[in-house]
Amino acid sequence: MASITRSSFASQGRRGPLIRRKDVIGYLFISPWIIGFLAFTLLPFIASFLLSFTDWEIVGRWSWIGLANYQKLLSGVDDNFVTSLSNTLFYAVVNVPGTQIIALTLALLLNKKSPGIALFRTLFYIPAIATGVGTTYLWAQIFSAHGGLLNTVLGFVGISGPNWLYSLTWSMPAVIIVGLWNVGTSMLIYLAALQGVPQSLYDAASVDGANWYWKFWSVTVPMVTPAMFFNVVLGVIGSFQVFTTVYVLTAGGPANATLVYSLYLYRVAFQNLRMGYAAALAWILFLIILAITVVQLATARLWVYYEGSSTGNVAGPR
Repeated sequence: MASITRSSFASQGRRGPLIRRKDVIGYLFISPWIIGFLAFTLLPFIASFLLSFTDWEIVGRWSWIGLANYQKLLSGVDDNFVTSLSNTLFYAVVNVPGTQIIALTLALLLNKKSPGIALFRTLFYIPAIATGVGTTYLWAQIFSAHGGLLNTVLGFVGISGPNWLYSLTWSMPAVIIVGLWNVGTSMLIYLAALQGVPQSLYDAASVDGANWYWKFWSVTVPMVTPAMFFNVVLGVIGSFQVFTTVYVLTAGGPANATLVYSLYLYRVAFQNLRMGYAAALAWILFLIILAITVVQLATARLWVYYEGSSTGNVAGPR
């Protein structure tokens, strides 16, 4: 026992330094990321939180006003805040499920072994890597009331197209259409998930007498729910942060019909120069997205299927 104790103390005495040379080299390699994170993410994050309790107009003096900015926002006095939030909610409610349906449908069509399928996969993914401003200007030409492609096509079938970007009724649907067009990333994720579904599950469903509908509903859907969950979470976050499309197409008009939350935050911060109030707006948006994401994570176990877990059911018709 004594020899064991002495050997353990000896091994502890021979233990190396807390930070070794290779650790220092490793930290040096990741130091650009650490410096960038501290300077451009963590510091602005803390600064915006402190600014949300101030009245600061950038060019003037600032004063500490406590919760006044939040009280104004939550009291409903700011009509633009209510309008922008409701418009953003409407956009998210339509865009998120619409994007998932279109992306999954395209992935199912592209998950086939046929000549030229790689070309079609590339073409459908291109919108995801195209510049936002450039493609939005292209859509502005498509929605133009004077010689625009969409109204021209509608005219061939006897339909008089609306003035899309200047209509209180049709401006928001135009913005949503642009959002539904950019499904390349979600499509690619669904395609990867579909290619990971074992063929044996479809064979077992065929033996049980399942038709194509039951194969899709009882095999395909449960197996791609992890990808669906990932896409929905990112889709909600992206929908609440939509900015470029609205800014270029309509600038929030007409009459604030397309005024979304991020655009209103931009107006308050960089046009009205009310940086304290804008910081409060940013933190409200952060809390809304955080709350929705937490709910999604909490309810994921009810519908997301992971192999080896008790959640989900992969079976044929009963």
